[in-house]
This record gives sequence, structure tokens and C-alpha cells, in this order.
Amino acid sequence: MDEKREPEEGIVLTEAQLRSRRQRSIAIALALGILVVLFFAVTLVKGPAVLVRPL
Repeated sequence: MDEKREPEEGIVLTEAQLRSRRQRSIAIALALGILVVLFFAVTLVKGPAVLVRPL
């Protein structure tokens, strides 16, 4: 149970690639946040009429 594991060999990213990955993740998070705010705003503007519709 107390085994020492060797670090797995695989793809090692450069600093530029890590920076690029972080910027891409932040951009995706911001886009998702803006989309959530947009949906919330549209829901507030439409008001309770969203629930009143013919079946």
C-alpha cells in the first residue's frame, strides 16, 4: 500500500501551451457565464408569460 509510483510518462506541455490552455478555459468560462446571464435576463423580461401557453 505504500508503493512509490514513478511519474507517468506522457505528453509534457510547454509553458506557452499551458498558458494557451488556461486562456482558452477562461474564455469558455466567460462565454458560458454570459450565456447564463442572457438566459436569466430573457426569462425576467418575459416574466410569468413563459408559463402561460396552450397545451
